[in-house]
Order: sequence, then structure tokens, then C-alpha cells
Amino acid sequence: MKVVAKSIDMVAWFNIQGTPNPVRFRFVNDDESYRVIKIDKVVTMDREKLAGNDMLVFKCQSIVDGVQTLFEIKYEIGTCRWILYKI
Repeated sequence: MKVVAKSIDMVAWFNIQGTPNPVRFRFVNDDESYRVIKIDKVVTMDREKLAGNDMLVFKCQSIVDGVQTLFEIKYEIGTCRWILYKI
């Protein structure tokens, strides 16, 4: 996996405890076009503290361009911001 650390737009639902469950996300490609990826499966969810900010780390898998791909997305709890960290 390669670190990209791009800000993304996320569609997610939250359970009663407030834990997000990602569904699909959108990001801007290098050629300024949008790319939408539907999350097929969340493999793991962990908590981490990065530079003093609490984050939820989701390792997910999806089929991208006909190939099963693993990627990592992060949710920054304090700012409610989503980041595509590795793909």
C-alpha cells in the first residue's frame, strides 16, 4: 500500500454509540476528475492518537478496476474529517 493522505468525501452511517460505518467515498484524481469507491468490507477498525488527535483507522477492501484492493481510511474524531491514508 502507498501512502496518499488525501482528504475525501464520505458517506457513512453511525450506530447508537456514535461509531461511524463507512459506505462509500469520493476523492479528486490528479486530472481533477472525481472517483467514487464503494466499500465492500471493513476488515478492521482501530483507534490511534496521531499528533494528539484521536482517530479511527479503518482497513477496508473493495474491487477497484476489477482488482480486489486493500486500503486504509482514517476518521479524525475532533474535526469529523475523513482521510484516504493508504491505497
